[in-house]
Amino acid sequence: MKPLRILLVTETYPPEINGVAMTTQRLVEGLRSRGHWIGVVRPHQRNEPKQTNSETWTVPGLPIPTYPSLRLGLPAYRLLGRVMDQQRPDLVHVVTEGPLGWAAVFAARKRRLPLTSGYHTHFAQYSSHYHVGWLMPWVTRWLDALHKRCDATFVPTPELAGDLTARGVPNVQPVGRGVDTELFHPGRRDSALRARWGVRDDALACLYVGRLAPEKNLTVVAQAFSAIEARHPHARMIWVGDGPALGNLRTAHPEHVFAGSRIGTELAAHYASADLFLFGSLSETWGNVLTEALASGLGVVTYRRAAGEILIQDGVNGYTVRPDDADAFIEAAQHLASDPAKRQELGQQACRSMSAHGWDRIIERYETALRKVSDSSSTTP
Repeated sequence: MKPLRILLVTETYPPEINGVAMTTQRLVEGLRSRGHWIGVVRPHQRNEPKQTNSETWTVPGLPIPTYPSLRLGLPAYRLLGRVMDQQRPDLVHVVTEGPLGWAAVFAARKRRLPLTSGYHTHFAQYSSHYHVGWLMPWVTRWLDALHKRCDATFVPTPELAGDLTARGVPNVQPVGRGVDTELFHPGRRDSALRARWGVRDDALACLYVGRLAPEKNLTVVAQAFSAIEARHPHARMIWVGDGPALGNLRTAHPEHVFAGSRIGTELAAHYASADLFLFGSLSETWGNVLTEALASGLGVVTYRRAAGEILIQDGVNGYTVRPDDADAFIEAAQHLASDPAKRQELGQQACRSMSAHGWDRIIERYETALRKVSDSSSTTP
């Protein structure tokens, strides 16, 4: 089959650390490994020279308020048009709904190119956490308007596909997400790292990984650990990540361990060296950190939604509770903290369960879906 030429436009990409950047990089690398040409247009990042080559084009960007480590791409409509005219892609894939993404939609539609998008973040839900809830209807309309102009929108779960379809977005396709099971696995456990955390060999290390921000529902994690610590005074809480809530967390819990942002084998060692993963976010479209914790063989407590609902069989490879039931979350965390044998059983099952969720299968689904759109002649004018 003839390789595809795909122009991918995104406002976030590694070395930025977030789930969308990681997923996008996996998609790019996976499709390239299958012989396809993938051009990437993205904002250039801090301290990075402007790039223009046969596969990457960077454009000016501005820091996002409350997300200073991320860049909002400016609407580089002319550059996008030149790239599309010169590279002649079979398809344009828009990852994010910012100004750069919208410019890509307009440029692709003008050239009648097949156009797809990804829905990765519930930005409308974030607005209530930053005291701008009145913006939610406007943000939802902004997001939906972009996806309605695309030939297909890819999402991680059938539940999210149903939500977007009900809002009038056409041809929404769940394609799932993968996890790197070669990187994330129990064999990364590091006793020296646990010692640096101040965790005794027979003590409990509780872990959170992700952005430290209000939309991640960090309060329930802190409450769950306080309940655990009351029964297990030698337990330690480990926070991996950065964000606007870091200062308040440090002030409120100076005895906790704040490890900062970690990537690669360092991140994998942090997962595997913990014993219990507490993930209370209700704003995820998926939750990559949850899959990484499962693959690392941790006992997991989370809410029954997004990846938690799809990947976890309650009591078999993790604990899930009804969304927004904080009391149930805390109770489940306490129970698992007090039962080492159950944690071990759940962790072993969690690791086994993720063996079927490697990225190769997900990339194959993307490839099939992208080719179908590319081959179709029924693009929206």
